[in-house]
Amino acid sequence: MTDYGHPITFGLSLDPDAAAIDATRRLARLADTAGLDHLAVQDHPYQPGHLDTWTLISHLATATSRVGLLTDVADLQLRPPAMLAKAAASLSVLTGGRIRLGVGGGAFADAIASMGGAPRRGADMVAFTEESLGLMHGALAGGAVRLRSDHHTVEGYRAGPVPPSPVPLWLGAQKPKMLGVAGRAADGWISPLNIYVPPDEVPSRQRIVDEAAAAAGRAPAEIRRIYNVLGAIGEPAGHGRPAGGLYGDVPKWVDTLTGWAVDLGFDTFVLWPAASAERQLALFAEEVVPAVRERVEAARSGR
Repeated sequence: MTDYGHPITFGLSLDPDAAAIDATRRLARLADTAGLDHLAVQDHPYQPGHLDTWTLISHLATATSRVGLLTDVADLQLRPPAMLAKAAASLSVLTGGRIRLGVGGGAFADAIASMGGAPRRGADMVAFTEESLGLMHGALAGGAVRLRSDHHTVEGYRAGPVPPSPVPLWLGAQKPKMLGVAGRAADGWISPLNIYVPPDEVPSRQRIVDEAAAAAGRAPAEIRRIYNVLGAIGEPAGHGRPAGGLYGDVPKWVDTLTGWAVDLGFDTFVLWPAASAERQLALFAEEVVPAVRERVEAARSGR
């Protein structure tokens, strides 16, 4: 694979559990102060203990001052794309451009149906998602938005406000057809956690994204590549931790993330801590992040 040359950025996944809000808010402030680039929040609103992701991100925007806020990923079947683009543009204006919009087609059809959403599956979900991305790109740019199809009826919505900087649309995808949508229509591909898409399976998925981009007349290097990484720094595997996560000391983390950037093509890593979150954040921000940035820059300079 290749290094696509994007800036290397780092984020922290935050727990949307309503019972953990005090800890989540504290972690957000620590990550903001520590210089991380993104705070990421998953979107499973049918979970009774979860806060609504958009409401939580809006709240965290008021608790922080500089860090970006990422939906990882917003469920398009429960969040109509024109309205989601309106919300993203609005919050981008209110935060000075700190919003990154990760979206997905909606992987849990029965749970979506339980909330009144249309339980799209297979080819219908793929087509719906690709059209949604087109709608959202248009809405985020401002002006009139129109689309009449089997999946959408948007007849001349006048979009705005225009965000102070472009809101990136990153698509969460795992299977070939959705990866093709990422290549054709998204600003970035968000990979599921490393325990679901392990590193040895990444090259084949990157090729699908690249080939779809090239077939659509896009340069594959335009597309950001984001990896959700579950693991624990300074902790061994085992002890009930999920298999396939990244465990070990700081040098192992630095070597591994550098390799995933230079050899696998990822430019953004979102940490999902599998141990004490505050300690993991401190080790990640203070020791892993600067070392990975330095190593990747050295590798790029040596080419």
